[in-house]
Formats: sequence, structure tokens, C-alpha cells
Amino acid sequence: MKPYRIETTCVQGGYTPKNGEPRQIPIVQSTTFKYDTGEDMGKLFDLEASGYFYTRLQNPTNDYVAAKIAALEGGTAAMLTSSGQAANFFAMFNLASCGDHMVASSSIYGGTFNLISVTMEKMGIETTFVSPDCTDEELNAAFRPNTKLVFGETIANPALTVLDIEQFAKAAHAHGVPLIIDNTFATPVNCRPIEWGADIVTHSTTKYMDGHGVSVGGAIVDGGKFDWMAHKEKFPGLCTPDESYHGITYAEKFGMGGAFITKCTAQLMRDFGSIQSPQHAFYLNLGLESLHVRMARHCENGQKVAEYLQSHPKVERVSYCGLPGDKYYARAQKYLPKGSCGVVSFELKGGREAASVFMNSLRLAAIETHVADARTCCLNPASTTHRQMNDEQLKAAGVPAGLVRMSCGLENAQDLIDDIAQALEKVK
Repeated sequence: MKPYRIETTCVQGGYTPKNGEPRQIPIVQSTTFKYDTGEDMGKLFDLEASGYFYTRLQNPTNDYVAAKIAALEGGTAAMLTSSGQAANFFAMFNLASCGDHMVASSSIYGGTFNLISVTMEKMGIETTFVSPDCTDEELNAAFRPNTKLVFGETIANPALTVLDIEQFAKAAHAHGVPLIIDNTFATPVNCRPIEWGADIVTHSTTKYMDGHGVSVGGAIVDGGKFDWMAHKEKFPGLCTPDESYHGITYAEKFGMGGAFITKCTAQLMRDFGSIQSPQHAFYLNLGLESLHVRMARHCENGQKVAEYLQSHPKVERVSYCGLPGDKYYARAQKYLPKGSCGVVSFELKGGREAASVFMNSLRLAAIETHVADARTCCLNPASTTHRQMNDEQLKAAGVPAGLVRMSCGLENAQDLIDDIAQALEKVK
């Protein structure tokens, strides 16, 4: 049967109730599952049968929602995690270990930058950061014989740079490694990175997918197109027997469409336990059901606010790829023709002090360490999410000290503009 369009998948994907079963995805709030014989459960431990035995590894509620996200992204398998940070860590650590190397865009979320440059560095995994606007020569020069993956964000948080996914995918594949794309800001409603060459897609589902600020979570989606066995010398974890799991070779047993997520679940979720609770997965699904409707409004409000800020004399510059004069406008027309997101980044004349006065004067928009919510919120990244970066790193990431990141919610656009206008009046 022909796949459903994305709007229908948002509402009904991942779960089809049988006769007499619950219409809404059921919350299976149980840590464990009963079996009649030890042999039946043993087959699950050997990965010889499908089913559930402990929610730390898998749970029916989580699997229904993960299946919906996989369908939305056009992937073959997916898993939920406790946060977007856990999703990115699991996706990278599933491929890279001590002594390995990664290539990453320098324009990424500050928490992810810190994860890669500090925490994973301590684990013996080195990373070369490249500009999202690098040339092919600069990008290819970043690779080493022990490079295991390339990482980037569709729309960087909060610099709002738009990655040339095809360029990064081409370079990754030329060096025999997969491209991992964090698609949190665009969501699959506005961009499906797998269609542009990405191999693995991650999400902080806390953001637009949830959309209401009630549930922290993450997701990993496998595109099912990367041939692990063709590069088995690079990926022994997938292509040689796993003695911690009964000698299974994931790439042989589960193929291109299932090896990555199965290993990530059987090894990393088993050992780190960063699982999303079934209750939170249920909340996430409620958000997914309206994602296609909400994203259109977020983008509409973001566009109107960006246009207003662009013409204001107290604003130094505005970053929003929907503006014709924006540096990433042409790239956005290619990858994000239906719109990007509701997040607008702008720099005020007067720097950090002006940003502080502006934010403290807002009445409708709240100062929060959050983004992509139904309610409008804002923050100064240099003093919050990116405060671990020095000035040089902030500049490289496209996050100057006076930058304000405003996430436009679902309110009336003119009310948002009126609030911004009165706050800007307070800026000297």
C-alpha cells in the first residue's frame, strides 16, 4: 500500500488497533513482562524472538511512538531515549569509541558541542569541527583514517545556520562513514534529511515534537541505507560478534535496516539505561498528532517577527532563513521549502546589556531555557545554553554575546510584535 502522507502519519502512524483494542496508544506502565516458561524469555535474551521482558530495553508504548517517528522521517527503525542529549550521545557512541575520530559542524547546539568537545574527548574520542559553510576541500581535509561519523544539525540552535546536507553526506560516504543529522528544529514536517543523504537522524523530542513543554525526550531514527558490512573494518561493533550479547553480529543478523537500532538498544540502552518513560512517550504522541498543524503556525509567526525585527533601528542583524536577504535563504529554499521553524535569532545594538534590558522588559514572551514551545520564550545563549564556550568558540558557532534567541509560539503574531516593540522601547 502507498505510504500515507505526513499529515496522516502524524495522526495515525505507528499504531493500528485491532478489533476491540484501545483507539489511543495504550500506556503500558509496567517494568516487567510475564512469560510461561524460561525458554520463552530466553529467546528474547538471545534476540531470537520479538517481545518485551524489561522496560529499560523496550516497552510497547515507546515502540509505537518510535515507529511513528521512523515513519515520519522515512526510516526503517527508531528508538526513544530520555532526552535529545541522550539520543545524540547514543547515536555517536554506537559507532565511535576510544581512539576514534569524528567530524562535526561547528555550528551546533551548545550542549551537544560540550558533549562532543569535552565529555567524549575525555572518553578518547577526538573531533574535528568544520564550518557549516566550508568548501568541499576543507570538509574532506577534516577526515582521518579512524573517522567513524559526521555530525551536524539541519538548522543549528541558536545560530540558525542551515546545513548543506547533501554536501556533508557526499563527503561522509566518500570516506566510508555515515552522516548523523539532528533534525530537531526542522522536524520531518519541514525536512526529511534521509531523503538528502543522511543515514541517522536524531531529535530532541522535548521541542516541537512534544510542543507543550511537558515531556523531556529524544529519538534516534535509522535510515536503513548505510551498508555497514561494506565498511566492516571501520565498524567492528556492528560487523563482528558481540560477546556481551551471545556472539551476535548485528549487521549480519538484522541487516542494513535494523542493525544500528538493535545494537543501540541491546548494548547502550542496556548499559546506560537512558530510557524514555511510557508516560512521557504517551505525552509525546499527543504532541506528534498536531505537529503538522503547529509547525505551519510556528513558521508563520517566526516569519512575521523576523520581518518586523529586520526593519527596526535598534536591531543590528536578524538570522532567519525565511528572509530573502538571509545568508541561508537560498539553501533553505532547497531543503526547507515549506518553512524552517519558529525560532528567530537577532543581535541588538548595544550587545549583552541591550539584550538583558530587552528580555527583562518582555511581558508576553517568557525567559526560559527552552525553545520550540506552544508559548513564546527567549534567552541569551551566551549566558545560558552556550556559557561553557569562550568568545572565540561563540563566534565560530555564530552565537555572539549579545544574541537573543526568540522561539515564537502559537499566539497571535501581532500580539508578539506588540510585546517586542514595547520591550525595544526600553533599550537605550
